Amino acid sequence: MRLMAVVGVALSLGCISAAESPANYQSYSGIRVDTDPVLLARYDKALRWCVPEAGSWHRGSPNPRSLHYNAALRDCLYRRGFVDRGVYAYPIPEVYFEHFLDR
Repeated sequence: MRLMAVVGVALSLGCISAAESPANYQSYSGIRVDTDPVLLARYDKALRWCVPEAGSWHRGSPNPRSLHYNAALRDCLYRRGFVDRGVYAYPIPEVYFEHFLDR
């Protein structure tokens, strides 16, 4: 049972993409960040707040290529009002799941 839990955690962290790009995020109401200048300014302010938090040992990892860093960054941006955009949040091939995450 513990082995299955470890495998599950490893697979879930392995599916996290590096997503600092504004094109990968939208607001809670569904507006893409890169389409609205006001929302883009809010995103940049949130990113300035979240990058040091994700780079700390307490939340994430000092290595910006680490999966822990990416998970902490996405978590912080979510708390600030920015959500990953469906299929773009995870590197899953569309052929296999046919936009399952968008449903």
